[in-house]
Amino acid sequence: MVVLEYSDQDVNRLFRALADATRRDIVRRTLVADVSVSQLADSYEMSFAAVQKHVAVLEEARLVTKEPRGRERRVRGNPDRIREAQRLLDRFEDLWRSRIDRLDILLAEDDPAPPDT
Repeated sequence: MVVLEYSDQDVNRLFRALADATRRDIVRRTLVADVSVSQLADSYEMSFAAVQKHVAVLEEARLVTKEPRGRERRVRGNPDRIREAQRLLDRFEDLWRSRIDRLDILLAEDDPAPPDT
């Protein structure tokens, strides 16, 4: 069974980006509507530069894109990348479920037969 069609580096980048609550919130907000980096910065108790760094991590993971619009930089969530992450998690789940099923079979083979009465 092929589990990954992504490089380890790509998978690490994706889940590292999603590991942070602020970044998950940025993804959630930008999937609903395009938001400027300034608007995002106003939503958090951190510096503008810190929000920019969060957005950069999300961009690197391809979870968001940033487009110039006039003097603003608008951030847009990438639903296709979220679907890719979901498919990857589904594959991991399938892999582990098959391993658990095989383990159940092995354990059942090791169980002694019930005594005849």
